[in-house]
Amino acid sequence: MLLKLTGGRIFDPAHDLNDVVRDIYIRDGRIVDKPADGRIDEEIDVRGKVIMAGAIDMHTHIGGGKVNIARTMLPEDHAQAVYERTELLRSGTGHAAPSTLTTGYRYAEMGYTAGFEPAVLPINARQAHMEMHDTPIIDKGGYVMLGSDDFLLRMMAANSDQEAINNYVAWTINHAQAVGLKVVNPGGISAFKFNQRKLDLDEKNEFYGVTPRDILHRLSRAVQEIGVPHPLHVHGCNLGVPGNMQTTLDTIQGAEGVPMHLTHIQFHSYGTEGDFKFSSGAAEIAEAINKHKNITVDVGQILFGQTVTASGDNMRQFAGAPHAHPNKWVCMDIECEAGCGVVPFKYKDQSYVNALQWMIGLETFLMVDDPWRIFLTTDHPNGAPFTSYPHLIKLLMDKSFRNDMLSTLHPEAQKATHLASLDREYSLYEIAIMTRAGAAKLVGLADRGHLGIGAAADITVYTDNSDREKMFEKPDYVFKDGQMVVRNGQVIKITWGTTHVVKPEYDVSIEKPLQQYFDKFHTLKMSNFKISNDEIIDDGRGSLTIQPLHKGGRL
Repeated sequence: MLLKLTGGRIFDPAHDLNDVVRDIYIRDGRIVDKPADGRIDEEIDVRGKVIMAGAIDMHTHIGGGKVNIARTMLPEDHAQAVYERTELLRSGTGHAAPSTLTTGYRYAEMGYTAGFEPAVLPINARQAHMEMHDTPIIDKGGYVMLGSDDFLLRMMAANSDQEAINNYVAWTINHAQAVGLKVVNPGGISAFKFNQRKLDLDEKNEFYGVTPRDILHRLSRAVQEIGVPHPLHVHGCNLGVPGNMQTTLDTIQGAEGVPMHLTHIQFHSYGTEGDFKFSSGAAEIAEAINKHKNITVDVGQILFGQTVTASGDNMRQFAGAPHAHPNKWVCMDIECEAGCGVVPFKYKDQSYVNALQWMIGLETFLMVDDPWRIFLTTDHPNGAPFTSYPHLIKLLMDKSFRNDMLSTLHPEAQKATHLASLDREYSLYEIAIMTRAGAAKLVGLADRGHLGIGAAADITVYTDNSDREKMFEKPDYVFKDGQMVVRNGQVIKITWGTTHVVKPEYDVSIEKPLQQYFDKFHTLKMSNFKISNDEIIDDGRGSLTIQPLHKGGRL
């Protein structure tokens, strides 16, 4: 069957198409050339409508232990967004920590067709994949966490060579079925267990004697040398700590030109100026990002209201626990391989700190020059639920709306920001870069995020509306792999997306010390740690897509 979308206004930055009227042809889940014989089986008139590839959330917490804990500990959140069971939909609940079903439905209804879990603990990867497996419609993938695990820190303490570390990283990515590598508070999750309550970039883990800088250097090199497309995904030191902007600047400088992605940068851009000893470092951070072309960032924008913070950074979550709202929290670990903390939180517009956090995120968006190197996230659910993305897009595209909101916030915070003087308004083309083409390129998705011939037919169709929030919260149509899954903002068909992975090569000799380590320290056998391809693709829900490695990487 050949489907034609007729006369849409195409925004496809991967092919330099900015508001170009063009027809799109779809067959067997792919975008294809116009048929030579002109034969069309079905046609949809989309003249005047805005056409983009399906949106991609490259950092969203949608599966794994910490997310499931958040779902369990917040029954009061369940009733805020309820899908009643129908002939098509199964029941689902949740707003800040939605169920797997609600997550898939809500993403699709906003025009998103992929979401990537940024903190998959290797020892718990099977659970993370099971939860993502139960998330309908969207494609999934995960960045596996290393950097506070005992095996890596033992290797570094013993001064193992880079090739050995590369083999361990590649082995872990393969058997956790991951698409990238993540480090959270490098070495700090481990240091917390030895009663260190902070760990700066050049401060040693008191047990292993290695620094966060050492860990970042080794892991970023490993990712580059084994050919993983997505750069090392870094949740840096001192998240949320006033003055942490200097640590962030040192981290950027210390990357030494090696590609590195700094996540939820808003939480790492704080100074100590002023009466409140809390100020914006967005200008300095944006200047450093603009200068260092090897650095990419996502923002982790905060938006006001109730949410829940869920992070592998148990050091910082423990420090934030006194601010829990409602007053309950969890810190835990699995097999001493990393950790996690879950702390409910309510961002308040009349709080000086929260208001300035809101401003810092927007300042960063507006002062980083290149939309190919900055990405739209709220660090769901840490800064806000992902369902707030249409509101965030309106803030970026509408200066008057942004300044009207700014004028209602804590007055002292207003004095501490340059936001009102920033005239930039994002264009539809730039939004398409941040949420489609750029995100696909960063993760390594060669056939997603664009509308070229051969691309997966993940397509979103919008009615143009000067109120960008209304426009982006309810697309006219969403196609997933060529099938219409949403019409007029409502799910009309359930599909199951693919799981994206990379498979870097490694020397199997790494398994000898790993086997000894598992036998001595773990309750889980190494053979059970490994997730097979069959486990990802059983029961017909989606498939496994192996992403290409960088040129020079090993297939």
